[in-house]
Amino acid sequence: MASNTPALQSNSSASSTKKPAFAALHDRDFRFFFVTTMLAMMADNIEHVISYWLLFQKFHSPVLAGFADISHWTPFLLLSVYFGGIADRYDCRKVIQVAQVMYMGVSAAWAVLFYTNTIQVWHASVLLIIHGVAGVLWAPAEQLFIHDIVGIEQIQSAVRLNATSRQLGILFGPAVGAGLMMLLGPSLGLLANVLIYLPLTLWLLFVPYTGHLREGTPPKRAIGWNDALDVIREVAHNRAIITMVLLGGSASLFIGNAVHTQMPEFAHDLGANADFAYGSLLTASAAGAVFGGFVLEGKGWLKADARTAITCAILWCMAIAAFAFSNNYVLSLALLFFAGILNLSFYSTAQAIVQILAPSHLRGRLIGLFTMSAFGLRAFSGVTVGVVGGLIGIHWSLAISAMALLAVTVTLFAFAAE
Repeated sequence: MASNTPALQSNSSASSTKKPAFAALHDRDFRFFFVTTMLAMMADNIEHVISYWLLFQKFHSPVLAGFADISHWTPFLLLSVYFGGIADRYDCRKVIQVAQVMYMGVSAAWAVLFYTNTIQVWHASVLLIIHGVAGVLWAPAEQLFIHDIVGIEQIQSAVRLNATSRQLGILFGPAVGAGLMMLLGPSLGLLANVLIYLPLTLWLLFVPYTGHLREGTPPKRAIGWNDALDVIREVAHNRAIITMVLLGGSASLFIGNAVHTQMPEFAHDLGANADFAYGSLLTASAAGAVFGGFVLEGKGWLKADARTAITCAILWCMAIAAFAFSNNYVLSLALLFFAGILNLSFYSTAQAIVQILAPSHLRGRLIGLFTMSAFGLRAFSGVTVGVVGGLIGIHWSLAISAMALLAVTVTLFAFAAE
């Protein structure tokens, strides 16, 4: 195992030597990618805001709401490595465009079904599944694409800024979605939302990057459902990669997106009504992530190594556990903001380590493996926090999940240090 250390150190030193602030943004093409990705992620969240609200008004179905969460994350669990193989093999521009067209088609279909008042549960289920599949199709191809734009030297900056652009979309999406509903009505708002996806889709028609320009397209190989096992066997000797995959998966399994899913109950217990106070709790983590992304990039803090990622994850566990027991609104808001900074820090650092160390011939599948772990396992966080919370209370279930994750991250820190 010790033989991996020099490789990690050399790659880390290459990626962490003193660079200008916002290094990846010095590239004009990445600047455009940053903005258009933010718009696409904002459109994604606008669709969620409008469609989820209308589905609630139409069906009042907790089961359908739960299915929306499951259909969003389960495709990441089942298809990430497979779509990573597609990104390895094909032009990533076209893969991203296909995902964008799927997003636009879903938004337009919602608009028609709601306008004609013909929406049924099976319509909603199909559209939610298509939306989830589009998300996982996009993820590995996007990471290969930004690697092609900036190269290995700026990949940590690019990954962190890409995560920040997504958080900007998440931060602004609900407000813009609510504004579109008020100004245009839900159906026209969803049609207008289609246009917000277009800048990225059209820009991809004119740029040369394929995801493979720097290192060449890997040899054509069959794409199979056992790719995840093959990738694990091939990188099993690389302790840093395995540690980051386990870190991302553990965080998703134990906590994932459960804090936001259960936020109405936390807000109620904190005395926050369905107004600005509640909205602030919902957006505090995203605001923290955006703030953290810009500060870390501006100062050049946090190098891409396993200990840095795990340390940030340990602090994140502590912040989440403290939020679980907080009965003070201002303190809870501050803890969520701080947790957002740490969440972006450890996820983007872990993602960068995987991309820096990934062999070029399986980079897409390895990114897919990380995506499967870091996002797909979120499908089960509803059990570790939500279902258990129904038995012992949501505050205790979140705190216990955070402490269980803390134990795992401390173990991973010791494993990475050996």
